[in-house]
Amino acid sequence: MVAGGSEGIGLAFARRLAMAGHDLVLSAEKAQPLESVARELAREFAVTVETVVGDLSDERSLEALCAIADEREVGVLVCNAAVVPFGEFLKVGRDEKMKALAVNCRAPLWLIDAMAPRMVARKKGAIVLMSSLAGRQGSALFSTYAATKAFDLVLAESLWDELRDHGVDVLGVCAGATRTPGWLRAGGAPMRFAPPVMEPDDVAREALSALGRRPSIIAGVWNKLAYAAMERLLPRRVAIETLGNSTRSVFRTRA
Repeated sequence: MVAGGSEGIGLAFARRLAMAGHDLVLSAEKAQPLESVARELAREFAVTVETVVGDLSDERSLEALCAIADEREVGVLVCNAAVVPFGEFLKVGRDEKMKALAVNCRAPLWLIDAMAPRMVARKKGAIVLMSSLAGRQGSALFSTYAATKAFDLVLAESLWDELRDHGVDVLGVCAGATRTPGWLRAGGAPMRFAPPVMEPDDVAREALSALGRRPSIIAGVWNKLAYAAMERLLPRRVAIETLGNSTRSVFRTRA
């Protein structure tokens, strides 16, 4: 099951899981691209692909996914759906911030709470929570998104420890800038002094390879090196200011 599986990193996860012979349940907010992806994957890999169209800030969409899980053995859950409010905190609408909280935090919590007990009972399963490098420190102009991604990372690492003795692997994945449709729609401008932009498939491949080996990863060698340098060489205040100034430079370019 891939929540947010119609494009970008979610689609890359879906493709790799289908390539390995797994039937899929994919969810996304827009019907047309989701159905198109489902037909493509089913045809290419001879797997069954079910779809759930809905907004994961809506409880009815979450209940629809959980209802499918009641009838299917969900062996792998990928929580990839996300809302990314961009801009100064006080200028971003409250509704958008609340939707980010619901999709980025409540939805993974809801889905894991529904599906992890079945995995524990079977003594097998895997859960991937997409986090972000933004969730590892304060990120100006991405404040709400960064805070929700910090929640996802800590949740993943905590559940990794709680569930590993029950045969369930949990992994938090911190991605940096990735060439997804969402990134391109937002402007697709790399930040100054930032690592190279990654491809979605590289993130998914690295994440699936790390399942069962560690509680969390930073995807991409350059992202790992950049984060290590920021954390070890710069005081936290300076690191936050440096990232904020870089983000503001992109924001001014877009404006």
